[in-house]
Amino acid sequence: MTTRSELEDGHRPSSAGEPADGGTDFIRQRIRRDLESGVVTGGVVTRFPPEPNGFLHIGHAKSICLNFGVAEEFGGETYLRFDDTNPLKESDEYVEAIKADVSWLGFDWGDRLTFASDYFEQLYRFAVELIEQDKAFVCSLSGEEIRSTRGTLTEPGTPSPYRDRSVAENLDLFARMRAGEFRDGEHVLRAKIDMASPNLNMRDPVIYRIRHAHHQRTGSTWVIYPMYDFTHCICDALEGITHSLCTLEFQDHRPLYDWVLDNINVNFHPPQIEFSRLGLTHTVMSKRLLNRLVTEHRVDGWSDPRMPTIAGLRRRGVTPAAIREFCRRIGVTKQDNLVEVELLEFCVRQDLEGSAPRGMAVLDPLKVTLTNYGGDGEVLTAPWHPQLPVLGERELTFGQTLYIEQEDFSDDPPPKYKRLSPGEMVRLRYGYIIRCDEVIRDESGRPVELRCSYVAESKSGSDTSGLKPKGVIHWVDGATAMPVRVRAYDHLFTDAAPDFSDLDAALNPHSLTEHAALVEPAIDASRETRFQFERLGYFHRDPDTAGLYHRTVTLRDGYRP
Repeated sequence: MTTRSELEDGHRPSSAGEPADGGTDFIRQRIRRDLESGVVTGGVVTRFPPEPNGFLHIGHAKSICLNFGVAEEFGGETYLRFDDTNPLKESDEYVEAIKADVSWLGFDWGDRLTFASDYFEQLYRFAVELIEQDKAFVCSLSGEEIRSTRGTLTEPGTPSPYRDRSVAENLDLFARMRAGEFRDGEHVLRAKIDMASPNLNMRDPVIYRIRHAHHQRTGSTWVIYPMYDFTHCICDALEGITHSLCTLEFQDHRPLYDWVLDNINVNFHPPQIEFSRLGLTHTVMSKRLLNRLVTEHRVDGWSDPRMPTIAGLRRRGVTPAAIREFCRRIGVTKQDNLVEVELLEFCVRQDLEGSAPRGMAVLDPLKVTLTNYGGDGEVLTAPWHPQLPVLGERELTFGQTLYIEQEDFSDDPPPKYKRLSPGEMVRLRYGYIIRCDEVIRDESGRPVELRCSYVAESKSGSDTSGLKPKGVIHWVDGATAMPVRVRAYDHLFTDAAPDFSDLDAALNPHSLTEHAALVEPAIDASRETRFQFERLGYFHRDPDTAGLYHRTVTLRDGYRP
C-alpha cells in the first residue's frame, strides 16, 4: 500500500518551479524522485478527468499534454476519465468531442477509458461508510440556507440544525434519497468535518445531492449524484493514480481530497499536485462564458475558428504539433500568469513554415488587363515551397486578364512604396514585369481596372530585360482562378485582459472578415488542406464546406522568443 505521506514526505521540490535535474519542471522532478526512491514502484499513472459539459479549450490542452506527456516520458499510463456526475449539463456529444480532441492531439488512452459513473455503486458505499462512522449526515437545509450558514474567511460557519441526526436516521434518509422519495434539493448529504475551519471547503461540504434527471450512461438508475470533491479523489485511488495533477484553483480543495481518502476504507492515497492554469491574452478560458458565447450565438458554435476550443483551433488549421510545442514552451509552474497569444501564433507559424505548400490567392481582387499581351495564355511553373523541393512544383496559367490585391495599387504611393502605381513597374511573382499605363475608375473614382503592359523579355527565370522593379506582388490568372470564400480572423476580444462583466463591450466587432477571393487552380485541385497564401498568411481549407478557407495565422510575427 502506498500512502500519501510516503509520497510527499521528503519529496517536495525545494522551490516550486525551480529548474533542476536538467531544467525539468517541478512535477517531473517530483516524479523522478518518487521513482528513484522507490516510493512509486508500479509505474507512473496519471489521468485527465474532464467533465463532459462542453468542448475542451487550449487550457485543457496544457493539462492533456502534461498528464499524457509525463506518463509517456516515464513509461507509465494515463486514464481518460469522464467526471459525469451532473446529468443536467452533460451529454454524449461532449464525450465524443473530448475523445476526438485528445486523440487528435496525439495521445492514446488505450483501454483506460473510464467514467465516474462506473464507480457510482462504490461511491455510494463509501458515503454509507462515512455515515456509519458519524462523519457524514443528511442535511435538510436549502442550498441558500447552507450558503448563508457557511461563514466567511474571518468568521466561522454555523452548524446545521440537522448535524446531530443519529447514524440510524442518516442511513435511513440516505437510502430513501437513493430510492427517489425526495424532491431535488429537499436533502443533501454533507461530510461532518469542521464548521470553524479556516478553509471554507472543510466546513461540512455537500458530497451528494438529488438530481431527478436522465443520465446519458446510467439512465434513471440513480437520482442521487456525488459531488466532484468526493468523487474525484476516490476515483483516483481506485484507479491507482500515482500523481493527481490539477490546476491551482484546486489547491484549497486538497485538504478535502485528503480527508475523504483518510476516512474511508481505501488502500491507496494519491497525492494531489497543483500547477498553474493557462491564461491567454485576448481569450476566455471559462466554460461558462464559452457556453454563453455559443448559446447567445455570438460565435458559430463550439468549433468557430475564433474560439479557443481545440475544435475551433483544429477547424482554423492549427496543427496538433503546434499546440504541443506551445504547451512545451509555456512550461509548468506554480504561479498563474497571462501568456501572450502571440506565442501560440508563433508556434503555429513555425510549424506551418516547414510543412505548408505555398500558392497565390487574391482576397480583394483588382482587375489587370495586359494590353500588349496576345494569344490564349501560357503555362508557367513554380515550386510549392522554395526551401522544400520535395513538395514539387505546380503549374500557373498566365494570360491577358489577371487579378491583383486592391492594396497592391496606389494612386499616390508613400515613400519607399514597392508595389504598383501609375507609370511604375512591378514584378509578378513567378511571372513577368508589368507597368501600369492607365487606371479605369467607377463613378466614385475608385479604381476598378488597371491597363498595363508587360515586358515579354522579363519572364521569371529567364529575364533578359535588364529592368529592376522595386517590388514583387502576387496575382492570379483571370481565366482559370477559382472563386472561394476566405474568412480572416482577429482576436475575439479587443483587450488583452478582457473585462467580462460587459460581454458586448469586450467582444471585438472586427473579429471576422469574409472575402470573396480568388485562388490559383493548383490550390483548389490539391489534396493538401493547409497553404501559405503568399504575402497573406497561412490558410486552411474547411473540411465540411466546399470553397471555404480560414486564415490560420498571418505571416507577421508579433512574438519575439
